[in-house]
Amino acid sequence: MDESYDIFRFEGNDIKPEKGRVLIAEPFLEGRYFNRSVILLTEFSDDGAVGFVLNKPVHLNVNEVLTDLEAFKSEVFVGGPVQNTQIYYLHTVPELIPNSFQVFDNLYWGGDFEIVKELISLKKIDIDQIRFFAGYSGWSTGQLEEEIKENSWLVSSLDLTDLMSVDNDDIWKKALSRLGGNYKLWANFPKDQSMN
Repeated sequence: MDESYDIFRFEGNDIKPEKGRVLIAEPFLEGRYFNRSVILLTEFSDDGAVGFVLNKPVHLNVNEVLTDLEAFKSEVFVGGPVQNTQIYYLHTVPELIPNSFQVFDNLYWGGDFEIVKELISLKKIDIDQIRFFAGYSGWSTGQLEEEIKENSWLVSSLDLTDLMSVDNDDIWKKALSRLGGNYKLWANFPKDQSMN
């Protein structure tokens, strides 16, 4: 086999998916939601998986989507194709937002939305402490594991700063580059394969 061809083979790594890990789309994965996406897994069990796409902005602030919110310049991201008319959120202030679910370390999912609205109104929460998503990504039992076997996804980790950054256009490239080797080369593949 021609060795130059090997750099174009996308082979998964040995990291197992779990809550708090990220999925990095292989360079040629098609689709509006998942092309060059990075997804944070907020749930992973024998029953399936749930996560949020971190790098697909809607180009609207949350108060433009939820009109009963005070002005708050936190951009909404497309979390995935499931229930995409619903707003979900990740945050780092569980002491302020009751009924939150821990994802890992100091990152939490959901909680009392009336409290979130009050915190925004009183300016007691900053945009770097909360991220909003329209919809989520979901997999049924065994579905994600099968997609990983088919090399649609690499499993990796990102730190809290990267996960909470809304200025993350390059998070897909950054996540692949950190893995080194051929992954670093794939990070620089053009979106349009006809371009050199």
